[in-house]
Amino acid sequence: MLLMKDVYAVSDRCIKYASRKAFFGTKMTEGSSVQEHGINMLFLVEKLEDLQVGLDNDTYIDVILQSLPPSYGSFVVNYNMNRLEKTMHELINMLVQYETTTKKCVPSVLVEEASSSKAKG
Repeated sequence: MLLMKDVYAVSDRCIKYASRKAFFGTKMTEGSSVQEHGINMLFLVEKLEDLQVGLDNDTYIDVILQSLPPSYGSFVVNYNMNRLEKTMHELINMLVQYETTTKKCVPSVLVEEASSSKAKG
């Protein structure tokens, strides 16, 4: 006879599936903090490693890079072209530095409101 805990227990397979889905499906929204996103991704990586999913560092790095919004496109290209070999923590630190640098370099544009009345005379 089956015990109730065996019938309603969540299998390891389901837990691994849900963890993989969360990791591979996570996307950073444009304008949000890359540091928060990185911490979330590292949390998911630790969860996958605890479950002994068996992904290597390169796969983790690739998924993290793919989870970034289009504004990080130049970072991803530079990372791949320079064949950098970094840990996930080093990658997150690089992304935070990149975010800080790009926010400082964004020029502030002043837009003058056009007047609808014509100047007299």
